[in-house]
Amino acid sequence: MGCASSVHISDRVVHHSGKGSEGSHAPQPPSAAPHRVPALGLPVKSPDHKTSVKEVQFGPMKLYKDPLQVLLVFSKDDSQSNGFLWACERAGFSCSIARTPETALQCFLEKHHDIIIIDHRHSRYFDAEVLCGSIRAMKSSENTVIVAVVKRPEREEASVMPLIAAGFNRRYVENPHMMSCYNELIQLEYGEVHAQFQLRACNAIFTAMEQSQEAIEITNEDQLIQYVNPAYEAIMGYQQGELLGKEGVEVPKSEKNKPDLLETINSCIRNGKEWQGVYFAKKKNGDSVQQNVKIMPVIGQGGKIRHYVSINRPLNDINKMDKYSDRVQAESQTDVQSSKHKDRRKGSLDVRSTTSRGSDGSSQRRHSSMARIHSMTIEAPITKVINIINAAQESSPMPVAEALDRVLEILRTTELYSPQLGTKDEDPHTNDLVGGLMMDGLRRLSGNEYIFATKQPHHIPGHLGTPLSLSDIPQYVARTMENEESWDFDIFSLEAATIRRPLVYLGLKVFSRFGVCEFLHCSESTLRAWLQAIEANYHSSNSYHNSTHAADVLHATAYFLSKEHVKQSLDPVDEVAALIAATVHDVDHPGRTNSFLCNAGSELAILYNDTAVLESHHAALAFQITTRDDKCNIFKNMERTEYRTLRQAIIDMVLATEMTKHFEHVNKFVNSINKPLAALEETGANGEEESVKSILTSPENRILIKRMLIKCADVSNPCRPLQLCIEWAGRISEEYFAQTDEEKRQGLPVVMPVFDRNTCSIPKSQISFIDYFITDMFDAWDAFADLPNLMQHLDNNFKYWKNLDERKLRSLRPPME
Repeated sequence: MGCASSVHISDRVVHHSGKGSEGSHAPQPPSAAPHRVPALGLPVKSPDHKTSVKEVQFGPMKLYKDPLQVLLVFSKDDSQSNGFLWACERAGFSCSIARTPETALQCFLEKHHDIIIIDHRHSRYFDAEVLCGSIRAMKSSENTVIVAVVKRPEREEASVMPLIAAGFNRRYVENPHMMSCYNELIQLEYGEVHAQFQLRACNAIFTAMEQSQEAIEITNEDQLIQYVNPAYEAIMGYQQGELLGKEGVEVPKSEKNKPDLLETINSCIRNGKEWQGVYFAKKKNGDSVQQNVKIMPVIGQGGKIRHYVSINRPLNDINKMDKYSDRVQAESQTDVQSSKHKDRRKGSLDVRSTTSRGSDGSSQRRHSSMARIHSMTIEAPITKVINIINAAQESSPMPVAEALDRVLEILRTTELYSPQLGTKDEDPHTNDLVGGLMMDGLRRLSGNEYIFATKQPHHIPGHLGTPLSLSDIPQYVARTMENEESWDFDIFSLEAATIRRPLVYLGLKVFSRFGVCEFLHCSESTLRAWLQAIEANYHSSNSYHNSTHAADVLHATAYFLSKEHVKQSLDPVDEVAALIAATVHDVDHPGRTNSFLCNAGSELAILYNDTAVLESHHAALAFQITTRDDKCNIFKNMERTEYRTLRQAIIDMVLATEMTKHFEHVNKFVNSINKPLAALEETGANGEEESVKSILTSPENRILIKRMLIKCADVSNPCRPLQLCIEWAGRISEEYFAQTDEEKRQGLPVVMPVFDRNTCSIPKSQISFIDYFITDMFDAWDAFADLPNLMQHLDNNFKYWKNLDERKLRSLRPPME
């Protein structure tokens, strides 16, 4: 005796597995038509063979298809929903029923159904077209077939266009008869669903073509290019966007090719035959490359040729090129596998982006100017590298020599560590963040100028009652700082308790804990006056770059200084430099980016030649404030040499917070510190302790550690507890909104267009920032300093922003329930 499909009911969603389940009872057939079942002779129980995996042939591919998943969205039971339920059981499909749009979306996110049937007959319960649009907004729905159940139209000429516009694939005119429902599902299975299943398989085919080391070109019947793969770009020197829709790459008529070559090829392929041979093709830079080519016509509908597929390989030393490509690919895969937190990774650094650009040189072109460099007695390391590569090219086959030419092009740029973003299909939030944070503006494309007035140090109002020492701090303020050594310390509670002056209070406590006064040989009153003067020059009107941000960075810096590897690496002068740099790193920040200042032609941009404008200003002003008045000059009792060492360390750390060198700092840290330490740990060599010490304490590496420390402290907001992270995200967004507003008022170029307060998605901006700037840097810093609590916060916060974005919310928080 066969077993009926199992039925599971849980909070508005009913799941029917469509599989045999011992001891379970079959759902009742529709109340309106129970007598029809015996009459039709159709068993309600699903046959075993229906639930097994099916084999599907797709060209030469053999695919395996699981039983279909069907979602029924009906606000209440009726004969129509029961008809489809029975049909699913008859067909052996797994079926779920959702009563509300919310549960339908949740159920789809869990199961990603092949077919969704939505009741479109009763608009008073829910809007079927809005629900369909919400499902279609999810990328995972691109291969899902969505059916609208509609009332029988009064006029047959009723248009289906509104349904198609909403995202439906098909209309089903209400008919509760079970056999009609069953036939509809079977037609869907072997029609639209089968086609979508084949389309999913195409993703695997495109992945294979993308990774192939052979150059692949696909054209239409008129020989206009429809697709080229990355290997084609690398060999021919073109970008895909330059070729799509254009005629194929030129096969020049020259002594290298036979005069009638083109006619021979066309005559062959237009008759539906494959052509294979050798010819010279013209690259973008004008050079010719000899290729082994195979061109195949693809027969389509009506027996006509619909496409031509061309597979090309450079002829010279193919075997060596294969080994070279395999090695490059293996190395890139190893790097990817070694990275952590892949779920946060957007993949913004693509190996192909550095290898697919056209080469202007060939193996025959030698660099005569290198003779002068060989004779120089003083060489930079990069010059030595270029010389070695040039020497290697002399005896290399053409493919390797051309690859080395591309390497030389990359090495000759001054921006070795800055990734180059493409302009096509990029996330606008990432583009705008990178443009706004890593560029120095558009060099005054507008004739308008926004001139910042020359800033004079602000004077502190006498009524604020700054504490004379730690013992004078009010009890209610002291209570807010009780856990300041914890990473989860709430800086906003301190901000509220101190009436937006947290830097003086937190500074007094942190500097006391690290013995800064003793190191500087200054009194606590001098330190207090200095903190007061620095905080007065932060703009409380800024929503983000104010003294609360400075206090937050000071707190993070102190926390990092307590970590074991950091303590092993840094001397007392480094610790003091880090605390002072954190305190002053954004002093007198105007709440606008470097790009804005450069575009506006501000006095600061002119003073600092559009280069690291704000960071240079912060460092310079900090020393001006400190040294102009003996009452707050914390350096006045230092010995000259020691002061110079401390000053240089502070300046270097403040300048490291400038974002144009972000990737340079991170890459140098990883290559000079993370990787050598990891190698020592893996080998477990003798004298490991001494080797570790030499890595941690070398002067060059101490500089890299201090830069990384302040960079991570400066942008640690995504690694804070969720509520603190949300508050910081709101504040930086408001500051960017204000900048965009001002750029529009002043007629300046809008540096970050996505930060328009009327249209911006804050979750998207946070996701882009974490993906592009935060993940790699904190992975590296965590590997060094061991910060599991920060990385857990980062994961949680990323999931929070991702969830808001997937719900199409643009705000900081979801709407109140």
